[in-house]
Parts: sequence; C-alpha cells; structure tokens
Amino acid sequence: MTATTSVDALYRSESRRVLATLIRLLGDFDLAEEALHDAFFVAVQRWPLDGVPANPRAWLVSTGRFKAIDRLRRQARFTPLLQEQADTLEAADWSDQDVEDDRLRLIFTCCHPALAADAQAALTLREICDLTTEEIARAFLATPATIAQRIVRAKGKIREAKIPYQVPSREALPERLDAVLRVIYLVFNEGYSASIGADLTREELTREAIRLGRLLMELLPEPEVMGLLALMLLHESRCPARTSAEGELVLLAEQDRSLWDASLIAEGCALVERALGTRRFGPYCLQAAIAAVHAEAARADETDWPQIVGLYDVLLRAVPSPVIELNRAVALAMRDGPLAGLQQVEGILARGELLDYHWVHSARGEFCRQLGRVEEARAAYAKALSLTQQGPERRFLEQRLQNL
Repeated sequence: MTATTSVDALYRSESRRVLATLIRLLGDFDLAEEALHDAFFVAVQRWPLDGVPANPRAWLVSTGRFKAIDRLRRQARFTPLLQEQADTLEAADWSDQDVEDDRLRLIFTCCHPALAADAQAALTLREICDLTTEEIARAFLATPATIAQRIVRAKGKIREAKIPYQVPSREALPERLDAVLRVIYLVFNEGYSASIGADLTREELTREAIRLGRLLMELLPEPEVMGLLALMLLHESRCPARTSAEGELVLLAEQDRSLWDASLIAEGCALVERALGTRRFGPYCLQAAIAAVHAEAARADETDWPQIVGLYDVLLRAVPSPVIELNRAVALAMRDGPLAGLQQVEGILARGELLDYHWVHSARGEFCRQLGRVEEARAAYAKALSLTQQGPERRFLEQRLQNL
C-alpha cells in the first residue's frame, strides 16, 4: 500500500476519531474541522517522503493541533484575543501517546438537550459520520440549506452556552439517552438503506452505528440500548442477501436466508430476550422483537405474520407514527391480503402523510399490482420512482413498471 493510499484509507476509517479528539483539545468545532483538513493535507505531502508514522492517528491529532495553533496566531494580528487562545492551547498537556477515542463524548455533546432535536441529529450525522448536508437533507426530507443552518446554529449554541464536552454522569444519562439512541438509529438507517448513490448500503455507517451501540451498551446497559443494538444486529444479519451479485435489490421474501449471518442473529435474539425480560422495554425493543420474528423463520412462508401484526399494534400505541403504520400495513397485507394493506396505505395518504416518502407509493403500487389494478399500480410505482435517487431502488421500481 502506498503512502497516498494509506492517507485515503485512514481518512475513511479514522478521520472522525481524529476530529472528535481535536474538538476535545481545541474546544471548537470549526477550528477542529480546519485542523483535521490541515493535518491530512500535510500527510499527503509528507508521508510519501517520510513514510507512514508508527501511530498515524496520534500523528494526525498532533499535526492538526499545531496547525490550529499556527492558524490562531496568524489571525491574532487582526483579533488579539486569539493570541491568548493559542498560548493556552500550546501550554495544555498533550502527549502523542494520549489519544483517546472521543466519539462517544462527541455524540453526547451533539445530542445535548440544549440543542433542538433536529439539530442534534443533523450535527451528529455531520460531525461523527461525515455525511454531507445533501445526504442529511435526504434523511430528513429537508433542503440542504435548512440542514446547513441547523448545523451552524447548533455549533453556535454549543460555543455560546459552553456546553461541556463530556459523557454525562450516570445520574444524568437516562434523560439524555433518547436523543442519542435516535441519532444512532438514524446513522444506521442511512447506512442500511443509503438515501442516495449507486449502492444500496454504506457499510461504514452501519458498522459505525453498531460500534456506537456497543459502546453505549457497555456504558449504560438499559433495555432500550439493548433493543436498539439488537435491532441493528438483526437487520445487519440480512445484508449479504439484500442485493444480488449484480448489486440489485432483493426483497425480504425473496432473500436466500442461508446467507443471513447466524452469529448476528443469535446475538440479536439474545439481546431481545434479555431486554423484554426486564419488562421495561420501549419502541426499540419492540422493533427488535419484530426483526427477531423474521429472523426465526427459516423460510419466508413460515413467518409468523399474526405475531408481527400484534407487535406493530403495541408499537403504534407506544409511538404513533405514519412510517410504523406503513410497516404494519405491509404485515397486515401478508396476514389478511393486499386489500387490507391497500386500505391502510390509502388512509395514510388521505391524511396527507408520507406524500414524499417513496416507500409508501411503492407499497401502494405493489398492493394494486396484486389486486390486478394495473393502471393504479403503474401510477404509484412511477410516483415512487420520482421520489428516490438511490440506484438499486430506482432499478427495482423501473423493473416493476416494465413488468406491468
């Protein structure tokens, strides 16, 4: 592997860790981001000549720190207070051997209750997972400009309110947990079903979300943490079967279940049992239980659809949501037939909900197709196609239209 290739690989695997540590050391998001890019720029120049250092992450953190101090000193000619900030940073204790993994610290900062909920998620996806504003906008069904404003406001709030860059005390953790779980799940979802691009999945995001889930599990083994980790593991277990050798989307009912990862299924199901056994479970545990029912069926036609519908009923009472209602409609169609599912989907659309969500139109198209209502199916699939920019999903919908 060449030095240049090493830099590229390290940026993909380590840049968010380096950024998290730089934020801790520098105390400023924007300064840390500039320092991160400066450090990798220097690495591109020097590593081909000097070789890759023994501890690349420590080298990048150290280089970024010094570049930030230099940047502050240059700017101090116009803003004298920056000289004092640079002197303070230079005097702070720092060792190249003292490189912590600060990402859990960063996620709790990004999810601080002083920030608006939508800003928490946007900031975490941007800073921890390196999603672009366009990718985050797709996940939130918002415009890139709106997302950019949320991120800027969130950084400003952290700076002005002097929000501490730390993992909360154990006493304060439960009240902070919901936002953190929601953000981790958003990260996983973006990786499991990428909102845009040529590939269905982004493995680096699902791995990162699962890693964060495991870290959180070590820190706070609460039932909902177990539930979220189980849910992610059970979904991840299907990844080898979700696309064909050509990269095309394969629906759950058509997947080769022998390709599912048995070790992830076993781990996920054990976590579900442990969480449900506490009788203090919530929405993530219920979703994980649904995923476990799917995982326990050796063949698609052995799926216990009545149990899944029952679990969705409980989930809907706990968390009323049109997306959950859509998922229940699909399960209902498997139990009671496509007309039952279609009626539920049309009820969602009649309320004006999920109008820009391509999966609701895809589900309507599928139900209409099964009922022989070809023109309605064609219109629904065409609407779904107009709402997605994801390559395999587009090809799947185009194939459905062609078959009609």
